[in-house]
Amino acid sequence: MSDTAPQRASPPSSMAAPSLIAVIFINMLGFGIIVPLLPFYAQSFDAPPWQIALIFSAYSVGAFFGEPFWGRLSDKYGRKPLLISTITGNCLCYLALAFAPNIWVAFLIRLVGGMAAGNGAVVQGYIADVTPPEKRTRLLSYQGAAWNVGLIFGPMVGGIFANPDAGPIGFRIPLFIASGLAAICVVAIMVFIRESKTRDQAITHRPSRWSATGEVIRHPVIGRLMLLTFLVGFAFTGIESTFGLWAQARFDWGPREIGVCFAFVGVAAALTQMFVTGRLSERFGEGRMLAIGMGITVLSAAGQTISPGGAVTIGLMCLTAIGQSVAFPNVGSMISQTADPHRQGQILGLNNATGALARVVGPFCAGLIFPVAINGPFILGALVVAPAIFLALSASRRAVRHRANGGEP
Repeated sequence: MSDTAPQRASPPSSMAAPSLIAVIFINMLGFGIIVPLLPFYAQSFDAPPWQIALIFSAYSVGAFFGEPFWGRLSDKYGRKPLLISTITGNCLCYLALAFAPNIWVAFLIRLVGGMAAGNGAVVQGYIADVTPPEKRTRLLSYQGAAWNVGLIFGPMVGGIFANPDAGPIGFRIPLFIASGLAAICVVAIMVFIRESKTRDQAITHRPSRWSATGEVIRHPVIGRLMLLTFLVGFAFTGIESTFGLWAQARFDWGPREIGVCFAFVGVAAALTQMFVTGRLSERFGEGRMLAIGMGITVLSAAGQTISPGGAVTIGLMCLTAIGQSVAFPNVGSMISQTADPHRQGQILGLNNATGALARVVGPFCAGLIFPVAINGPFILGALVVAPAIFLALSASRRAVRHRANGGEP
């Protein structure tokens, strides 16, 4: 792999990455408006439960294909044009969803919207371009915090303006707001965000998605981190997707209690990413904090099986989110420091696609096991994440060796 960094468009200011994260928050707010309304939106078309599940999974399926594609293009043509085009696509998909005539058209729009919104690798690539390696975990944590804050405040806006009793038309105002926020985000990127790199002509041949996938799976550091991403995403989304049913069956919780719980979870995740993750990683190292985050996730998931409910259940869910928030920014940071700088977007995109695949498979498997064993998703989650602790430690040791060898395995 080449060690020559891609040419930058202009010297980055210290506010380049924070400015982009602030702009991306606007888009995340729009995303947060829509997600909690999706079950009710699908029900307005008289959709059965399996079609409601399809509406949710369509977004992750789209992101699975979009992440490596946009990341690869951003390596070649620059981050800014790809951010503008993908967020514009997302804006148009929100608008189209407001006028979808049936559930199948809505499914296709969500699929395309997921692909357009699968630009996390482009954002991560921009942060890697303008941030020194030792500060990347902190900035990637801020990106995660923007996501969580959007998911905290977005549902409030959606809940105020949605009118489920009016049928599909009752969701148009929230969808218009989400589309408008995406449009504002596009304008802000055009006006305030500088390109982080020029067109990169250093590599004439860029491997396809599938060739690159085989390459990174064999890589001693990135392959382990991608497997970790899948295992932890599989476990966490499985728990998240069945939590409402589990809490209802065990403690007779309704939507209000579950909503309060997830509000606490969002706040805990956002605060951890804003004030804790970056500082700890800079002090103790990315690999060690990644392993500690996995350990916290295992203990909190296992603890839910004996939870008495109430504050204990909320606390354990918050602890699970804290474990994820401590861990995952380190994955992106370690990959960006290990990957060929000419191909950071593509490789980060492949890792994000692995996470998107986990978000499809995890809820499906948890849904199968839940009717058989009510605590099954938590037990399965703990068992799946436990090996990720050793993957994190192994990847960290090999990353140090990789850098010491000048980028060679």
